Amino acid sequence: MNFTLEHHNGCQVLFVQEERIDAHNSIALKTELLQQLEQGGGTLIVQLAQVRFIDSSGLGALLSGHKQAALHGGKLVLVNIQPPVLSMFEITRLNRVFEIYTDLDEALTAQA
Repeated sequence: MNFTLEHHNGCQVLFVQEERIDAHNSIALKTELLQQLEQGGGTLIVQLAQVRFIDSSGLGALLSGHKQAALHGGKLVLVNIQPPVLSMFEITRLNRVFEIYTDLDEALTAQA
């Protein structure tokens, strides 16, 4: 799985550079999320602009990251979710669990 990590205004931003998050790569996502959260604490913003499909294992990986962030006194937020992926969050009601922002600037402003 391809990721890029950047730092903006005291937040870590993880860019997921895949079109799909599914059973084939969700473990890699979960591992990366947990590693970044253990190292950095604070807020981890996950940028999902390139992701066009997510299944239950992908949602589970993000949820594990969300729970781990809370355990470390931080949080995991999501940005740039494409409509098909956002519909999965709405169907599962995970849109009520995660902080979801339309773009990175909005997320960074909310974390300041």
